[in-house]
Amino acid sequence: MDNIIIDGLSFALPLFIMAIGGIYSEKSGITNLALEGLQGFGAFTGALVAVLTASWFSGGSQIPFYLAILFAVLGGALYSLLHALLCIKFKANQVISGVVINILATALTAFLTKQINSAVFGSPSDKFVLGVSNRITVPGLSQIPVLGAVFTNIYPFEIIIVVVAFIAWYVLYKTRFGLHLRACGDNPHAVDAAGIDVSRVRFIAVMVSGALSGIAGISFAYSISANFSGNIYVGYGYLSIAALIFGNWTILPTLGACLLFGFAKSGGYEIVKMLKMPSSYSDLVMILPYVLTLLLLIFFSKHNKSPRALGEIYDKGKR
Repeated sequence: MDNIIIDGLSFALPLFIMAIGGIYSEKSGITNLALEGLQGFGAFTGALVAVLTASWFSGGSQIPFYLAILFAVLGGALYSLLHALLCIKFKANQVISGVVINILATALTAFLTKQINSAVFGSPSDKFVLGVSNRITVPGLSQIPVLGAVFTNIYPFEIIIVVVAFIAWYVLYKTRFGLHLRACGDNPHAVDAAGIDVSRVRFIAVMVSGALSGIAGISFAYSISANFSGNIYVGYGYLSIAALIFGNWTILPTLGACLLFGFAKSGGYEIVKMLKMPSSYSDLVMILPYVLTLLLLIFFSKHNKSPRALGEIYDKGKR
């Protein structure tokens, strides 16, 4: 049980922070299928900074890890500007833009990784090797039966994600900017009539989605993958989109969906180990969150209510 909770949280929390980014974007009215690409490009930027600065610090230093998170945020936010420009400035189809952003990120980061490794490190590798980040166990709390697993072998990024998620919740639901953002997704003309720049609010919302997706990407790179490579693009972005839809575009229910996906994945691995099944069945376990997604969408999607102006191109002269 402890392993299910520990591994489940390390998978669910990056999904959750990426889903919050999707909520910000879609609550503002911009459909964001680009989360997969945003997390990948953010992870690429962070991993690049980590490997370039690793030699500046001692072997056990965690500074490259925190630099990687910082630059993953910046990289994801900057890359998301492409989606924002296409959808807001040039009024492109938002679904197509998201798909293109994902494909471009996959190809561009693979190309750049090989070129940088060849030029800087003399090896045309297709990955940046990062290793697994250190873990933290909270004394005392980790001894609590069952719940103690929540405080055992915690990745530092899990703590960062919880803090950032709380700030994101507060901004979205307790501030004037959050009110403006949510209104942009429901009635942008009313927002415009109140003298608020709809395009500006939406640009910020999309950039937030890129920044939070970057945190998710570098978290996966430092835990599941232990490196930056094409393994980052394995559908986690789409899984977070399914979580926010299942969570009805609200943060707390989305957390529940992400935890469900995380525990389904970690629970499946534990079952394979307990039954001493062949290693090939571990790969089969990877599909459990996606099967669960299909089932949840089948039974619950009819109750979902997306923002009323989601996906609509805002035309200031249209009423």
